[in-house]
Amino acid sequence: MTFVPKASDLATKKWYVVDCDGVVLGRLSTKVAEILQGKHKTTYMPNVDMGDYVIVVNAEKVKVTGKKLDQKIYFHHTGWIGGGRYITLRELKNKFPERVVEYAIKGMLPKGPLGRSMYKKLFVYAGPEHKHMAQKPEALKV
Repeated sequence: MTFVPKASDLATKKWYVVDCDGVVLGRLSTKVAEILQGKHKTTYMPNVDMGDYVIVVNAEKVKVTGKKLDQKIYFHHTGWIGGGRYITLRELKNKFPERVVEYAIKGMLPKGPLGRSMYKKLFVYAGPEHKHMAQKPEALKV
């Protein structure tokens, strides 16, 4: 028989805090994406948002391996004609270190409304301080 969780099973959401200090970006983002999707739970269902909340701190201290700092390029468009803008990973990490982690994790989540609802449970901060101490997050080792 197929297990279908009840609404009471889905209501239990945990909070986790992850420290990026010295962690490789890819390993960090795969672990965080797994928790946001709920794949670490035994009651995982791919069509239901069962994931937990994740707080990522010290995003500026995440490690990037290889030549990605100069070769990886992010693109966005302003909406105007000829408004394509390119930025390298090195420039993005210097300007907005939290966006590097956000983009890596967002790319590993499902596309569509379900993935967007999972992404809303991610909170990334450049430094060690965050405003979610009232939720009593558990430390997560990556």
